[in-house]
Amino acid sequence: MPELPEVETIRLQLEKYLKGHKIENVQVNVPKIFSGNPKDLVGAKIKDVRRFAKVLSIDLSNGFSIVIHIKLTGQLIYRGPNLPHSAQGSAGLSKKVVGGIPGPHTHVIFKLDKGGFLYYNDVRRFGWIKVIKTDEVEKTGFIGKLGPEPFKDLTLNIFESVLSKTSRAVKVVLMDQAKIGGVGNIYANDALWLAGVNPSKQAKKLRNEEIKSLYDAIHKVLKDGLKYGGASELAFVTPDGKEGEYQEHTLVYGHEGEPCDRCHKSKIQKYFLSGRGTYFCPNCQKT
Repeated sequence: MPELPEVETIRLQLEKYLKGHKIENVQVNVPKIFSGNPKDLVGAKIKDVRRFAKVLSIDLSNGFSIVIHIKLTGQLIYRGPNLPHSAQGSAGLSKKVVGGIPGPHTHVIFKLDKGGFLYYNDVRRFGWIKVIKTDEVEKTGFIGKLGPEPFKDLTLNIFESVLSKTSRAVKVVLMDQAKIGGVGNIYANDALWLAGVNPSKQAKKLRNEEIKSLYDAIHKVLKDGLKYGGASELAFVTPDGKEGEYQEHTLVYGHEGEPCDRCHKSKIQKYFLSGRGTYFCPNCQKT
């Protein structure tokens, strides 16, 4: 599932391409993905694009917002005058855009002024789009339950407090969006390896120096993820239709059976923790 770096990369591009566009029409091909009244969007201009952990909010001039969670395979793809060097239609898109645009997996189409379009593709249909009032975005549903987020309001003291209150495995806590917003499987694995912390260790048993090291490691790997435009592990593409590159720079995620780059003594092992693939070095990340 796209994590903070991937969704922030999407946000930055949408902000660049969408601001100032007016929505002329909304075509909903799969109603279960879309909730709210499409008519509340027609005629409104796009003012801003915000991100809350893994969720996006496209804010409009009429007091409504389009809140989007792309989940596992959702894609937001822009075509229009603010991307002049990109071929229109499906040409030039990553192969991860299965079926092209518009195509069999294009479930919502936002027709914009000046010949622009924003397409929502989703092969597995896990994502959702909701139309709600802008002043209710931060209070509603998923967003209202999010925990503090790196780069925003997750301080070291808050991080320490979160970990100290639970006996769950530290990796599970890192991925709990109600505890810490934005961190998912890829970056949790890499941060734990970078900090030398065993993913299965009980969160409340981490020593102060481990907490500080992990806090710094989380910010480091997320910054690297942003630097490389996110990881295109599954279906992730940016709104210009291209792929991220962090998958080529992961530290431990996806490196099962390879020698550890730090100790050069052990090979990276993989096991499943709470159903998620977990990578670690048995030498560097001892319990």
